[in-house]
Amino acid sequence: MSLWTLVKVCSIFYLVFPQKTACLWWAVGNPLVMDPNAICRKSRKLATKQQEICDKELEIVEHASSGAQLALKECKYQFQNRSWNCDTTTRPKAFGRTLQFDTRETAFVYAGTSAGVMFAITQACNTGELLQCSCDSSLKDVAVDGEWVWGGCSDNVVFGYRKSKDFMDARRKKRRKDFREMIRQHNNEAGRLAVRNYLRKECRCHGLSGSCTLKTCWRKMPFFRNIGDRLKKRFDGAIKVLGSNDGKTLVKEGLTIKDPEKEDLIYSEQSPNFCVVNKKVGSLGTRGRVCDPKSRGTGGCDLLCCGRKYKTRKVEVKENCQCRFLWCCKVVCKTCRYMKTVHRCE
Repeated sequence: MSLWTLVKVCSIFYLVFPQKTACLWWAVGNPLVMDPNAICRKSRKLATKQQEICDKELEIVEHASSGAQLALKECKYQFQNRSWNCDTTTRPKAFGRTLQFDTRETAFVYAGTSAGVMFAITQACNTGELLQCSCDSSLKDVAVDGEWVWGGCSDNVVFGYRKSKDFMDARRKKRRKDFREMIRQHNNEAGRLAVRNYLRKECRCHGLSGSCTLKTCWRKMPFFRNIGDRLKKRFDGAIKVLGSNDGKTLVKEGLTIKDPEKEDLIYSEQSPNFCVVNKKVGSLGTRGRVCDPKSRGTGGCDLLCCGRKYKTRKVEVKENCQCRFLWCCKVVCKTCRYMKTVHRCE
């Protein structure tokens, strides 16, 4: 899987450019298997707080790595039609180079990963996979009105938030909180808030014959796709910041934009031109990308090809079809072939 290659590449950046690299904490993992032992064997590269988690709560690292993978998957979905598409497959090294700069794209990756770690750890609490936590029953038997009451077992976002913060916001030994560090921690927090501040309500009916005379309700995390959608909107409205004169705070650049709030994504460097190949900044360009000539949006050929032409050709597609279930327990499908028109940027 390409993620493991990415992990190996980021590890190299972490070692060669420790003062500049923006590779995430899972960059110290094993390039072949993302398991907690593999990550923690590299503990000399981890921050003190991360080392403590490795020593005392190894299972937390396992779910944190799952959260990072979830975040990368969502990143690819959200940017599938953009010139930068969060690609970790074509040339993983380019992804690591992109993360060396404090751009909007880096902000999204950090926020998404922080949210993913919180999401995965919180889920593990609810399913009993972590012994040190469980679901949240603090709202039990709290009446709200005559139709429903808080009860059941809510998602333990307090625990998930705290562990995500401990791991994602940890700083390396002997490294002070500098300008880049403040930006990173702000975007990490924005990711966690995209989970914590948008809990949804789930209910179960009570009453004879399903009359639902009373409901018991509890709090659940938003679906991760909703979290990704929310962070994508913050990406589109991300705010450029500068360091204050005293070096202790972040201030907006320019007088015509609003001050960044806690849920906003922030950045300090303009994004490079991802339309063309640029190895220095990790841009793969858009040549060869599939586009839609009928769309006027980001996935349309006009925008995705950056004003260049595109080629159209027929390709054969194979997929399962006419599937049927055989008792018990097997699904049998035929392979269907058909020709599909594909448009690719030149």
